[in-house]
Amino acid sequence: MSVSIGIVGLPNVGKSTLFNALTKAQNAESANYAFCTIEPNKAVVPVPDSRLDVLADLVNPERVQSSTVDFVDIAGLVAGASKGEGLGNKFLGNIRETQAILHVVRCFDNDDVIHVANSVDPLRDIEVIETELILADVQVLENRLERMEKQLKGDKGLAPKIAMAKSLMAHMDQGQPASTFAEESTVLDELLTELRLITAKNVIYCANVDEEGLVADNAYIQSVQALAKERGAEFVKISARMEEELVGLEDEEYQEFLESYGIKESGLHQIIRTGFHSLGLISYFTAGVQEVRAWTIHDGDKAPQAAGVIHTDFERGFIRAEIISYDHYVKFGSESKCRSEGVLRVEGKDYVMKDGDVTHFLFNV
Repeated sequence: MSVSIGIVGLPNVGKSTLFNALTKAQNAESANYAFCTIEPNKAVVPVPDSRLDVLADLVNPERVQSSTVDFVDIAGLVAGASKGEGLGNKFLGNIRETQAILHVVRCFDNDDVIHVANSVDPLRDIEVIETELILADVQVLENRLERMEKQLKGDKGLAPKIAMAKSLMAHMDQGQPASTFAEESTVLDELLTELRLITAKNVIYCANVDEEGLVADNAYIQSVQALAKERGAEFVKISARMEEELVGLEDEEYQEFLESYGIKESGLHQIIRTGFHSLGLISYFTAGVQEVRAWTIHDGDKAPQAAGVIHTDFERGFIRAEIISYDHYVKFGSESKCRSEGVLRVEGKDYVMKDGDVTHFLFNV
């Protein structure tokens, strides 16, 4: 399963610095992954999961492969971007394909770092970006509505979708994102799937802070955190500049650096973990002498769906799954020992996968 997060924000809020850190993390790990050519605005970053390392130590495989997250960056948006101002509008299409939005906002004062509006005001900055995203989505919705109305004469079945599109348009014309449109129907689901509206995606508000902001929350940080809570959105606090410095450090140096700021987890790790939580994702593992690997699935997926993430043939020909919980695998140290201890379970097609399941699928070709 491909997991992707689009990065948005005003110019000079730390987007580029954060993306550079993500790109460095990608390059640092690239030897372990069979990546194709990666576009300049995309970073493919491994999902940090200490359980994978523990399993690898037990199995000693030829290779270890994490789940990954694609981060897609676009040029900084400015007021008027939806009408062609600045460069950002040219690249909005790149983040329509993503599953979530990371909204980076500056939360520190520094006279040496110019702000596009000449002052730091996170809530104002968020409003500017969100307004532009709504306007861009409205254009997409208007174009789709126009096409459907032309097709209506030959396809009367479009009438419910047209009515839903008009209701959604009225909602967004009030300056509201598609995510707050309070309707639940298969018609709306189909419409949103077709349109891939940016404002229908889950949002992670990312407060970019200086060193002082890492230690204590200033008023800027508190305002963004409060907005995220009010909207039921995710929130992370990072120092993009520090993240650049962290990438490439040896494990011991890395931990010492974090501890010097009283931090348990790097900002990049927080963003990836929060993205997983926001999208309702979990991981399961496969463990063999050739490869120990993490696979990404939705929380609630059943065993055949999880098998299909490896290969569609696995889902179509699914027979059963042999499941060992991560805790049991670590306790007994191997698949054979788990089998002899009776903690390896055989599950059928109705089994709902659990986070951390160590799994072997049996299937017909």
